[in-house]
Amino acid sequence: MTVSVFEQTVVLRCEGLCFGFAKNVLFKDLSIAVPPGVFWLGGDENTGKTTLLRLLAAELTAESGALQINGIHLSGQGQTYRSQVFWVDPRTQAFDALTPLAFWDDARLRFPAIAGKPLTDLIDGFSLAPHLKKTLHMLSTGTKRKVFLAAAFASGAAVTLLDSPLAALDKSSIAFVQVLLQGAASHQRRAWLVADYEAPRGVALAATLTLQSIG
Repeated sequence: MTVSVFEQTVVLRCEGLCFGFAKNVLFKDLSIAVPPGVFWLGGDENTGKTTLLRLLAAELTAESGALQINGIHLSGQGQTYRSQVFWVDPRTQAFDALTPLAFWDDARLRFPAIAGKPLTDLIDGFSLAPHLKKTLHMLSTGTKRKVFLAAAFASGAAVTLLDSPLAALDKSSIAFVQVLLQGAASHQRRAWLVADYEAPRGVALAATLTLQSIG
């Protein structure tokens, strides 16, 4: 099955993507053009939402197909491509030994914008101040996700990939993320891909794609 979404201005382009696990084919000739603003990636369980984000982040390697961000091709320009896309799997334990401050310091090596007032405003908005000296493994699932979300929204990346960004958050943080996405929706150069079962409420979407099983 081929699924295509094309818009007038493109930040991220995916062409002819093919990928699967063993005999389970997830994507066959998948082509997407992601415009600036907020792009909603929907679909039921096991349709490949998280897997697609990992492919777009170059964390997984497709069997075939091409990816480019602002004309920078993953094939042949891999390091430059990766420097333009922010992705952290919210379920990862890779950073559990770090404090939020240490995690942001590490992320800042790739994304220098994670600093100053924008980060401070995000710390306040997510009520993270009491947790800054704790290691991530000490934090609740929701608080840990907020640490990653703060980095994502502060990153300044051309492409930001968000997997179920509202999961495990308290009500005030959910409202804060919705406000952040509402602001992101009007951005002229950056794209946010939000993978979730439902589209973010109150957010003007630049484009949408609903994945379906092809197995």
